[in-house]
Amino acid sequence: MKTYSRSLAEDERLGVQEALPAGRASYDKDERSRLARMVTRLFEHWGVDTSAQAELLGLSGGSRTAVSRYRRGTPLPESRDLIDRVGNLFGIHKSLRLLYPHNPELVYGWPSLRNATLDNYTPLEIMVEQGLPGIVAIRGYLDQLRGL
Repeated sequence: MKTYSRSLAEDERLGVQEALPAGRASYDKDERSRLARMVTRLFEHWGVDTSAQAELLGLSGGSRTAVSRYRRGTPLPESRDLIDRVGNLFGIHKSLRLLYPHNPELVYGWPSLRNATLDNYTPLEIMVEQGLPGIVAIRGYLDQLRGL
């Protein structure tokens, strides 16, 4: 089992809760650069391989070089689809942190766990296979668990 040396409080430094304020239509280059680093760091915590990272961002699985550039801070493109994906991924992370505040292993491991409610698929399998609709569905599932 993977161990996490950081506490959830340190996670606040990612700025996930403030990363994508509701209703914003665009982000400047510096903000998109910060979002790129944050989402790739989230993927690392979730244990997502580079090919699946590309798929989650709406790129082809072979776009590993783009993901590597994002990891280094290259700004995300000005794409509504991509920003929606990133915002929903951060929403998933936020929900997990609220649902399991004292269990970082579950917060970061949950996306890779088989889930009977999801027909024994992992949330990551659903998100990668279905793209943005799958990401939105997983976020909605977690929102439902939170009672929203």
